[in-house]
Amino acid sequence: MSADYFLDTNVLVYSFDETAPTKRKISEDLIGNTLRSGRGAISWQVVQEFLNVALHKWDLPMTSSDAAEYMSTTLEPLCSVFPSPSLWRTALTLQAQSQYRIYDSLIIAAAIQCGAKTLYSEDLQSGRRFGNLEIRNPFA
Repeated sequence: MSADYFLDTNVLVYSFDETAPTKRKISEDLIGNTLRSGRGAISWQVVQEFLNVALHKWDLPMTSSDAAEYMSTTLEPLCSVFPSPSLWRTALTLQAQSQYRIYDSLIIAAAIQCGAKTLYSEDLQSGRRFGNLEIRNPFA
């Protein structure tokens, strides 16, 4: 499992946001390029977070059948990092070093685990590095 970059949940969520057309376009392009090239990845956590937002937090939630279709066409093909004791240990180490919340540390640990050089996220400090991994805000 090797990827050039890792997509945080907010990238997937913005691909459905009609109130932020620029972010939506950037997200759609990133996701589309990732699906075509196979160069990017997401983790089990991103899948869970996205489904929670899409099914419960949007003004007009996604239906279960639409979520299942998106799962098949987008989330499953991109998901290459799954929970393991090693991932949790790495996340705990990152959390202690960075003071990020554990969920953010799990995202960073997943990006590192898949060998990504870039983590695309709006929620973390753009430009911050963790070894070979650099966080970049794709919307900046």
